[in-house]
This record gives sequence, C-alpha cells and structure tokens, in this order.
Amino acid sequence: MDNENQLIHARKEKLGRLLELGANPFPTKAARTNHIKEIFDNPELFIKGKKSVDIVGRIRSLRKMGKASFCHIEDETGKIQIYVKRDDIGTDKYQIFKQCDLGDFVHVKGFVFYTQTNELSIHAEEFTFLAKAIRPLPVVKEKIEDGKKVMYDQFADKELRYRKRYLDLLLNPEVKHTFQTRSKIIKMMRDFLDARGYIEVETPILQPIYGGAAAQPFVTKHNKLDMKLYLRIADELYLKRLIIGGFEKVYEVCKDFRNEGMDRTHNPEFTQIELYEAYADYHEIMDLVEDMLTGIAQEVCGTLDTTYDDKTIHLAKPWQRKPMLELIKEHAGIDVENSRMEELIAFCKEHEIELEVENFGKIVDEIFKRFVEDNLIQPTFVVDFPKEISPLAKSKPDNPRLVERFEIFIAGLELGNCFSELNDPIDQRERLEGQAKQRELGDVEASEVDEDFLEAMEYGMPPTGGLGLGVDRIVMLLTNSHNIKDVILFPQMRPDSHNE
Repeated sequence: MDNENQLIHARKEKLGRLLELGANPFPTKAARTNHIKEIFDNPELFIKGKKSVDIVGRIRSLRKMGKASFCHIEDETGKIQIYVKRDDIGTDKYQIFKQCDLGDFVHVKGFVFYTQTNELSIHAEEFTFLAKAIRPLPVVKEKIEDGKKVMYDQFADKELRYRKRYLDLLLNPEVKHTFQTRSKIIKMMRDFLDARGYIEVETPILQPIYGGAAAQPFVTKHNKLDMKLYLRIADELYLKRLIIGGFEKVYEVCKDFRNEGMDRTHNPEFTQIELYEAYADYHEIMDLVEDMLTGIAQEVCGTLDTTYDDKTIHLAKPWQRKPMLELIKEHAGIDVENSRMEELIAFCKEHEIELEVENFGKIVDEIFKRFVEDNLIQPTFVVDFPKEISPLAKSKPDNPRLVERFEIFIAGLELGNCFSELNDPIDQRERLEGQAKQRELGDVEASEVDEDFLEAMEYGMPPTGGLGLGVDRIVMLLTNSHNIKDVILFPQMRPDSHNE
C-alpha cells in the first residue's frame, strides 16, 4: 500500500471511530453566528464584552496533545487559532476532536482571547464535527524570513492546479483573489451597461446555423428532431434580430465555443460580452469602450497606470486610433493597399506566412498578426479592416474596399471587436454568399448563409454599432495573468495520461 493509500486508510478508520463515539461525521447543517474576519476586525469587542463567538471552517493546522490541543480553522473570510481543552469541552467531545485531521470541517463555540505569544485565538467551549476529509490535502509549509511570511513546498504544478482547481483555490490564496476580481469585473460591466439603458438578454447556445464570427464550431445533434446543431461561436446574429425587433440597446454575457487550437489566449469555451446599440456607429462604440474599461481598471487596480508582463500600461483616455493598413506599413514595411496580389503572396512566402486562402483580406490579416499585434502595447483601436474578413460590417463611404470595424489591443492582447453593422440586406446576402464560396475553396472559418437572418434584415434594421468584448482577456490584463487558464476556473485540458 503506497503512502497516500495508507493515509486514506487511516482516515477511514477515524471515520469509523467517530461513528463508534456516537458522532455524526456528516451532519446536515451548521448554524454559525460569526465569520472569522469580524473577530479580527474588532477583537476588543468580543474580549472586553466577553461575547461568545460561534464559527465554522476547515482545519488548516493541527497540534494534538494530551489534555489540550491547538488547531487553526479557516472560513471564506480568514483563519484563526482554536484552543481545545478536554476539561472545557468534555472527555467525549475531546475524543471526537482527537479524530480530526487536516482538511476536516468543524463547528466551534467559545470566547476570544490572546495567547501568551499574543496570537488572537478562540478558547473552545463547544465542539462539533461537520465533515471528514478522507483524502489528505497537499502540505503547504510556511516560515517567517526577515519578518515576512514565506510559503514553500507549495502546490505549484501548473497543469495539476488547472485540473484540480479546488485544491488550487484552497492552497494558493492569490488564485481565489483572481476569481473574486473576475466576478467584480463582470458585475461592473453589467452595471455600466445597465446605467446606459442597455437591457440584458439571452440568446440560443444551440443553433441550427452558426455565424457572427470566423471560427469552426462544435457540432452536436438533437435526437428527437433528428437535426444537426452547433454550439454558438458568437451571439451576433440573434442580438441583431432583437435590434430589428425593436430593442435599441441589448447585451449578453455569453459563453461561446470555438473548435480551434488552444494556447495562452485561447480556450475552446470562453466568455464574452456582446452588445448592440441602434443608431450608433463604431466611433460611438469606441467611446463607450474607453469609458467602460478605464472605469473598471481604476476600480480594480486603483490606478490607470497598471502593469502587465513587466510593461507599464497607460489606460487613461484618449486611446490611440490607428488604421490597420497604416500599422502594417509601419511594422512590416509593406504598403499592402497599393501592392499587387502577387507581391503580397511573395511577401508572405518570403516571411514563411502560411495562407489557407489567397485573398486580399486574409493576406492582410495574416501579415497583421505576424508583424503588428505583439507591438500594440498601449491601448490601441485598430480601425478599418478589409471587407473580405468582415462580412457583417458596413463599408467605409470613402473606401469601399474597407469596412468600419475596430479591434482593441492592449499589451499585445486582442480584447474586443466592433463593427458599424451592415444593415443593407442585399449587400449582406452578397457578402454571405461570397463567404460560402470561400468555404468551398477551403476556408473552414468562413460563414454560412443564414436565410432566416437575411429575411429578418429585409424587414429593416436601423444603423447599429455592435461590440464583442473578451471577458477572459480583460481579466488577464487587469490581474496580470499571462495564461487564459489562470482566469477560467475550469479550463479545457488534454486527457490526464495518469488516469488513462
């Protein structure tokens, strides 16, 4: 029997002894009156007033002795030492306490005091067992160096932390803070949009035709209807139907799914906020994004000069706005707008840029990814994209080869995408049919023709500004996290070879 199995066996034996002692190892509830943090916030209130406290939590340290023992227990708000004396809780309860292990949950009532080493503690007067941990927690040790608490032997294996997020949260406190911050960011986004008159809506995750983005979908089947369905890659076409139906400002906090590669900025399942505003264009949406993200950054980071990957990011308005083709000329040294197709293809071959489809828009996009994206450190709206890669965006009046579209880049991360939405149903049909031809030529990310959406547009759609914001990447930026898995509680992982 290996060491872990021996420990599990010993804990199961203690579980049996608890039953022999008449204790319920898994009671249905525990009614507490105090959180640990409130004791630390005002200890004198409890000490001078001789007020009893009533707390619950998980045992995080344990020193068992003959007639008196110590442990630390932790709830969501903090950790505190407990002094347990046999003569105070009774022999039977003390025998129950002696069956405790690290990770067990307990309920303690008692009074607050300072030990001889001046540690704020609770002297237990009542003790109840709440839940037995059968499997031992990984041991994380700490010591004081130069007056500071230093952690060592940490639960540090990145892949294991992603697979066993529950242990990661228990053993690495900064991880819990990241996800508390994530929740705060999403709430602030909702509050910002609600205050501006947007209404939050829900649209289908299972869709008969996927669209609204250039991506490969996940495919499933509805057995009763005997039909193929797709997990949505974007919410756009359904949210636009709502604009057509009379809503003027809508948004959705949405889970989207793309059956593509995985890297530090991509997870197959991810979170976006998509919004659409009637009678707005991409300039107004730029202003909205600036206002939203600077306000959130100030609240979350306490400053508009924040750090990401050792780079100082200046988030104060106004953010720079630069045309895509000018940025390519600046960073790649090629004037793509005035180059012939054979020159663009030759440039890509020279720089080993692979092209699945050889059209102007795809070539420009690949050159941009190779030469420009990583250089966009300060907040930048990249504006005016080729029409071929923007089938749902309105053409620029002064240059119909381009469309009114922007993407937001900060610290090399693409955070969002916006269009002045195409609302001409005839032009839209031509664009989608063009995308269908590109699919036939091998572009697996090209859109399909959605006849129901085209029919809806024929009833009339007002000028509209639309935006998709990548929530995961915004959280990465504002928490200085360098992998999307660090900000998704349960990221997608390859099968664990150890469990095969």
